Amino acid sequence: MLVVEGLTCRFGTKAAIDNVTFSVTPGSFVGVIGRSGAGKSTLLRSINRLNPVSDGRILYKDIDVTTLRGRELRQWRARSAMIFQQFNLVGRLDVLSNVLMGRLAEVSSWRSLAQLWPAEDIAVALSALEQFDIAALAAQRADQLSGGQQQRVAIARALVQNPEIILADEPIASLDPRNTKIVMDALLRINKHFGITVICNLHSLDLARTYCDRLIGMATGRLVFDDVPAALTAQIARELYDLEADEVMGTVPPPVSGTAIPALGEVAAA
Repeated sequence: MLVVEGLTCRFGTKAAIDNVTFSVTPGSFVGVIGRSGAGKSTLLRSINRLNPVSDGRILYKDIDVTTLRGRELRQWRARSAMIFQQFNLVGRLDVLSNVLMGRLAEVSSWRSLAQLWPAEDIAVALSALEQFDIAALAAQRADQLSGGQQQRVAIARALVQNPEIILADEPIASLDPRNTKIVMDALLRINKHFGITVICNLHSLDLARTYCDRLIGMATGRLVFDDVPAALTAQIARELYDLEADEVMGTVPPPVSGTAIPALGEVAAA
């Protein structure tokens, strides 16, 4: 179980995250919602230790994540894979090389620098690409792909880390509706098929209600809502989003049990 206790993250005198406490059971799909500047990205980056923690603790199983350094910190970042809004791919490298970057915690520095990846790692990376229907793009430069394809490469890179948690920071913010669905379906499939915990920052309540089994609402760095999607009323949404409420409130109803989950092989190439 992931436990966040009194987490505070300050930049100067400003607390981007202010005394946040919650826990996440394994295999959950948690959506973090709130208006721009609410602290959603800082929360995920703090869990991954990309942002410094000012106060509080992050616990995972018997590990105090906030105390990790060196190799142990690198191993934690492999176990809690990040997916970013802007993909964070190396555009001049081919797709396969970008996916193999997810194996950096497991191979020596000289091998990665020389691009001498073990055959087993190459096979794992190709398998991940195959699951997202983009194995045919393995030799193509990453900067020649569409936005939806690049984000699927980023998800494949996260998957080859063999993570126990995926932290997705607004993964569909720059995508059109069709690619938004492709990427969210891929994250849902990873969650349900592999049992990997997903914590995903989302601006759209429509998507949050459709894909997540639990929602955490953030406002000015504080946790102000923590419940199932069905408990998120229009009034609570307006308190969370204020002037942005009309923009983010969708019409898709909360997910119902038994909803079909698309197979990875059904994801069409963008």
